This record gives sequence, structure tokens and C-alpha cells, in this order.
Amino acid sequence: AVVSTQSTGPKLKVDLTKFLENHKFHFDYAFDESSTNDLVYKFTAQPILRTIFDGGIATCFAYGQTGSGKTHTMGGDFNGKEQNFSLGIYALAASDVFEVLKGPQYGSLDLKVSCSFFEIYGGKVFDLLARRAKRRVLEDGNNVVNVVDLKESPVLSVASVLGVIKEGSAVRTSGQTSANAHSSRSHAVFQMILRNPRGKLQGKFSFIDLAGNERGADTCSANRATRIEGAEINKSLLALKECIRAMSINATHIPFRASKLTQVLRDSFVGEKARTCMIATIAPGQNSVECSLNTLRYADRVKELGPGAKPAPPLGDDLAFLHQSLMSQGEEEEQEMFNFHQALDQLQQAEETLVEEHTQCIQENKEYLKQEEVILQRMEQGVDYDIEGTKLAEIHFSGLGT
Repeated sequence: AVVSTQSTGPKLKVDLTKFLENHKFHFDYAFDESSTNDLVYKFTAQPILRTIFDGGIATCFAYGQTGSGKTHTMGGDFNGKEQNFSLGIYALAASDVFEVLKGPQYGSLDLKVSCSFFEIYGGKVFDLLARRAKRRVLEDGNNVVNVVDLKESPVLSVASVLGVIKEGSAVRTSGQTSANAHSSRSHAVFQMILRNPRGKLQGKFSFIDLAGNERGADTCSANRATRIEGAEINKSLLALKECIRAMSINATHIPFRASKLTQVLRDSFVGEKARTCMIATIAPGQNSVECSLNTLRYADRVKELGPGAKPAPPLGDDLAFLHQSLMSQGEEEEQEMFNFHQALDQLQQAEETLVEEHTQCIQENKEYLKQEEVILQRMEQGVDYDIEGTKLAEIHFSGLGT
């Protein structure tokens, strides 16, 4: 499908002649305003759903300007402030998962379905099914990234999946921006997980409702916290684009450590059985043309196939790699902003190290106190002196006294 757009109003050539600048983008499919979530789902997430039954990882992203309909598409239609979760891609995918499990091909595998729901806000992970408890992201010796203590809720039907979605959506971070009074200010990650009877992972489908991207001009009037929030969102979105592009060209290095979002979703970018699709949403308003163009450019570049891969940079320097990649593509990013992201990453790493050391110290103290408690109980339960002998000694001394 070819999407054609025009810039906002006529532009002027050098000789002051007016002209309209046209843009063309190529995508797999394009949907107009009359398209339903069911139609969008059938051409995006549904074709890759069976990947998770064959031992693969499937991922579906919703990307676009804040207020353009990402949460509407992924979660379901809104009626005022109430959201009908049964009409979103989450629920449609859940319905298909349970239907496939009933079929003869996979019914004999006795696969169990569970769901997790978390958000990434300010470079940190919060479990939406555990009252937004903060979770740590660690990488084990096998280079597998895990969200420590992330809650997985077992589900047996579409209705129970909807309950999980409603519970998580109720506590997701939102805020007011110049473009949307109720903007999602975090990346929400809803996962449907298949495990065999022994608990081993069979497959996983991740649905990511990305935070709304905004230009710097849209947040210039906001307070400092909102600007920092927007900078962190844009950094993670740029890192996501580079990871998908690197995966599409079979690059020797994928900069997934450049942001917490791409680090958590690392298994979506590696492996022969990883399948990814992106839904780009745009707003029809005249004031949103520039943002819509940025969204279309972003999605178009994600689809680009490069001629080859570059040598892998040193591990742990993914933020610098992302910065160099953006510069090579002609994208503007001030050195001050790059330094800010670098300092923020160092601060987050220091915080995680401190929390880990503090937790270890608490565990060691608990073990020590347990040992002391055991010794104290032994002392209380059995005395280490001869009571009868003591009584005889007392009688003897009293007799001497008389």
C-alpha cells in the first residue's frame, strides 16, 4: 500500500513560487478511519499468532503520536472514560489463542496460558498486576533477559484475560500533554505466555502500546519533569527503531541495551522464530501533519532493508552506537541531549546497583538473625547446668552455716 501525504500549506521556492510538497510511503497495508480493530488485527497480529505455538516469539507494536488511537487499537473502543476491552487486539488475539488450543494440532500438548502486564516509565519497569511494584531487569549467564519477580497470572478463558487487562490498565501511568489531556506516558507491555506441563516456555506474544511520541516543540511549554519524560520516551523509540532495522538487515550487533524497552524485549529481536509487526497510527487534524509525517517516516525506515551490517561496537556502548547511527542517517540530536541520556543511564545503573547491594545486605542480615534465633531457642528450651546438683550444693552450704 502507498500512503501519500502533503505538508501543511504551500511552501516557497527560491523564486517565491508557491508549491505543495508531496510524500510517498510504502507499507504492507493501509487502513482508513472506517476500519475496525478486527480488520486491523486480521492483517497485522493474526498472521504471526501461530508462531508462539511453534516455539517462537511474536511481537506487535502500536506506534504513533499521542492521541492518534494506539490504546484504542490495542485495548479497545472508548465510551467516554470507559474502555471496552473486548474490542481490542489484546482480546482478539486471546480469543484466537484459546481457539487454536482447542484444535487437534495443539490440543494434545496440554499447553498452559498465562498473562503478564507491565509498563516501562522513566527507564524503570513496574508490574501492573502487582500494584505497580518496581521490578529489576537482569541478564543471566545465558544472555537471557528476565524481569525479576514479574507476576504471571494463569488464564483459562478470554474473560479471565479481559480481567487481567482491566486490572493492569487501571493503574497505568498517564498524564496531560499539549496534544492529549489523558496521554499514556509509559510503554505498556501485555504478554500472553504459553508453557508446557513442565513449565518450560513454549512461546510468547508481546503486545506493546508505546507511549506517544512528540516533537520537542510540543513540549517546550511543559515543566521540566514532562520534558525529561518526553526525552526518555523519544530515546526508547529511537532505540526500538534501530533494533528492528538491525534485525531486518541481519546485523552483527543489535543495540538492545540502548534503552530499557529494547533490553526487556531482547528476545523479540533475536532468533529465527522471532516475528514482529508494527501498527503506525496517525491523526487527521491539520495541526498533526508534522507529527503524522514523522510517524510515517519512522515506520517507513523500520521497513527499510540495508545493504549490509556494520562491525559490532563494544558491548555496553549501545547508547553511543545509537547516537552514531542517528547522525549517519542525518537525524538531528543535540550533544547536550546525548549527554543527558548518558548521565541518566549512569544514574539508573548506579541506582540498580545500590538496590541490588542493599537487598543482598538485607538477605545476609536475615540469615544471621535466623542463626541467632536458633541459638536463643536452644538456650531457652534446654538449660546447660545441673539443677539438682545446684540444690544439693545449696543444702550443704546452709548446713555448714548452722
